[in-house]
Amino acid sequence: MRTVIAGGHGQIALRLERLLAARGYEVAGIVRKPEQAADLRDAGAEPVVLDLESASVDEVAERLRGADAAVFAAGAGPGSGVARKDTVDRAAAVLFADAAVRAGVRRMVVVSSMGADPAHSGDDVFDVYLRAKGEADAYVSGLDALDWTILCPGALTDDAGTGLVRLEAHTGRGSVPRDDVAAVLAELVESSATAGLRLELIGGSTPVPVAVKSVAGN
Repeated sequence: MRTVIAGGHGQIALRLERLLAARGYEVAGIVRKPEQAADLRDAGAEPVVLDLESASVDEVAERLRGADAAVFAAGAGPGSGVARKDTVDRAAAVLFADAAVRAGVRRMVVVSSMGADPAHSGDDVFDVYLRAKGEADAYVSGLDALDWTILCPGALTDDAGTGLVRLEAHTGRGSVPRDDVAAVLAELVESSATAGLRLELIGGSTPVPVAVKSVAGN
């Protein structure tokens, strides 16, 4: 199984790459900077150097061709301004989804954010971010050619993962270790049973595999 991850050098993406590689999957991560390649190789992933802010749909589709699943885990980052919330958090997600369709990759998992909403109000950078993510989510969820799942974690922490989560359509506010987000993503990538679902994720009391199977059965 081949999985291509956009934002391959991100904190969640690197964790996910390690998990998938350990399961014997072929993993590729899209990164902007050549100097990030070594970290991906250390994680067991093939680095693909490509800037999603300037690439064409065809260029991205070529990197996705032959993949079984695509994961959008890219983000402009907390230090970025309003402009990059649009070019990365919205436009790059739209581009990646369009490229997946063109490449014939049906399974797509998007890492979004709790509170993402195209109608979110406010002018602060975080408000713009939530609108951008919401607009991207709305676009992806409108593509019939994709078996999409949108994962919206709560506040991210660097605490060690517990393997115990709460994964539901609506969880309420909370935090979750990045380790556990990656673990949930690994389960979502493996199966399209959660296709068509937008899921919120926080720390909880249910083992990750059980939590994913539970929402898939609803």
